[in-house]
Amino acid sequence: MDTPLRLEVIVASVRPDRFAPVVADWFLRTVRASSEFDTGVIDLAHITLPVDLTETDETAGYRARLAAADAFVAVTSEYNHGYPASLKTAFDTAKHEWRAKPIGFVSYGGLSGGLRAVEQLRQVVAEIHMVSVRETVSFHQAKKRFDAAGETSDGAAIDAAARLIRQLAWWARAMRAARAADPYPG
Repeated sequence: MDTPLRLEVIVASVRPDRFAPVVADWFLRTVRASSEFDTGVIDLAHITLPVDLTETDETAGYRARLAAADAFVAVTSEYNHGYPASLKTAFDTAKHEWRAKPIGFVSYGGLSGGLRAVEQLRQVVAEIHMVSVRETVSFHQAKKRFDAAGETSDGAAIDAAARLIRQLAWWARAMRAARAADPYPG
């Protein structure tokens, strides 16, 4: 268990002219400044996951990345009081690869900062046997929270990101050890 924890950051929005890269890039800089994780990015705008959930070479490669991960963070917007359909497809494309692994959320949006989407996602990830980390990073009126260089001075979000990373690392270490000692019975 001396290998670094593998974190996959899932960028959920696939809309043209999306704001997601600004938020995701900030979080990636933040998490990569920590030595806790070896971090990759799964940007749903750049992979094809069929909405009918058919098997393709790309979905097989996607599931292999999920299986190799110890933890996940979903960077999600909120559309119409919910999460993007692309993220639901991403969850539904795999099954066993998610189980007994932690996930954290970085959300953004208007007045709610994406928190309504996150609360719905907690139900989804519980159903696929994941552990949702309680700490959430949320950007209310997100476009006003970042400067032209993609940096933020939002102290609440910066503090929440540090706590989320620590909690996610704790859960990832504990669950990786548990899966190794006794495979998850799901």
